[in-house]
Amino acid sequence: MTSDIEKLPLAASCDILVCGGGTAGIVAAIAAARAGADVLVVEGLGQLGGTQSAGWVTPMMPNKILTESLTHGINDDILRRAALYDPPPTDLSGDLLWFNPVTLALVLDDLLAEAGGRVLFHTHISDAIVEGGALSGIVIENKSGRQRIAAKITLDCTGDADVAFRAGVPCVSGDPEDGHNQPMSLRFALAGVDQERAAVFLADELGMNCYARPPLFEIGAGEAKNTPLGPLICTAIADGVLAEDDLGYLQFFSMLGRPGELAFNCPRISGLSATDAGDLSKAQTIGRQKIRRISKFFKSYVRGFENSYIGTIAPMVGIRESRRIVGDYTLTEEDYLTEARFPDAVARNSYPIDIHSTKVKGGLVMKHLPPGHYHEIPYRCLLPTGIENLLVAGRCLSATFAAQAAVRIQQNCRALGEAAGLAAVLALEGNVTPRHIDTNELRRRLNSQGAQI
Repeated sequence: MTSDIEKLPLAASCDILVCGGGTAGIVAAIAAARAGADVLVVEGLGQLGGTQSAGWVTPMMPNKILTESLTHGINDDILRRAALYDPPPTDLSGDLLWFNPVTLALVLDDLLAEAGGRVLFHTHISDAIVEGGALSGIVIENKSGRQRIAAKITLDCTGDADVAFRAGVPCVSGDPEDGHNQPMSLRFALAGVDQERAAVFLADELGMNCYARPPLFEIGAGEAKNTPLGPLICTAIADGVLAEDDLGYLQFFSMLGRPGELAFNCPRISGLSATDAGDLSKAQTIGRQKIRRISKFFKSYVRGFENSYIGTIAPMVGIRESRRIVGDYTLTEEDYLTEARFPDAVARNSYPIDIHSTKVKGGLVMKHLPPGHYHEIPYRCLLPTGIENLLVAGRCLSATFAAQAAVRIQQNCRALGEAAGLAAVLALEGNVTPRHIDTNELRRRLNSQGAQI
């Protein structure tokens, strides 16, 4: 530790420090706190849940073999608790993947408090403290000033590998062919929608692909201009309502507990980096401009949206992919396609390789496993090379660009968070670093808590 950092006030000390209270981080914190560890979460926003709550990325994408979910454990606890707030319309397990971002944040507050974890909101990470090849804490910035936090083990669940990067861990980013990241999306919700009339118009009259009908309502298209909605989009462009690239990718979903609202998984914003502050600022501004135009299009041209208005614009831009650590093992596209199994597996995935691309016709690259098939994700993908006492969980795990495109979904991030939280506890119990825990015991402990890996 440098003398300058030593002089900083000590804001807190803990057994396990979780950096980022988002999809992976909150589950990691709950898992570790339930196991008896002193856990502190550092979160830049004022709520837990990350992209799920502040990014309005709803619903969760399915991860299953046939009808059986591949993600259990704390994921199931969250689904059940959220359903108490916003009951699904049927008892089908898949309906639990639909959620209300606002009440999900409340559920996560409750679960962390019940587990005994602490959280420090509105706090940003500015540096990593490395001593003798091991991470011993971080430097933070918040309303109290510049301080440090000391931790025995730190979990980087920032999504962008912010701690690992600052600790000197090698990282990669983007498509290896051109270095470009997957596009961002600034999610928003339209309220005041007559979903039944909209479904009749879009699905029955126009013939749009409607994957679910109200009250669970979903429509999606890789390139909206190539769908039956295309003529209306072209008219709106000619009328000056839409810009040419406002509605390429189009997808919207209803939400449990929010009748008359639809959450839009668009607009896409390409060519910007999630790890550049200027680019992130541009993404928010460009996204809001596009949202205003898209809202006007639906209100003016699409039946069922006549009384609609912008109900929410997500305060957090949705990031599909940014930095990825170089870990003890790098998950590959071949691992996905060959349905790889690992002795230290901590999660199972069947979700397709899902790359949003401006280079291909239709805007999407999708590669699916056959129905009923899956691959595994090894614990070693969470271990950054060259440093001890640091674990990384979530979409910034060690994986190639294509492999990350399959495992980045929320259910996998929750599973990886749970594995990282318990691995940190095992390391403390055994007085070893996370790299040297018994992964058989980790898997046994996960399964004893319902993970089913």
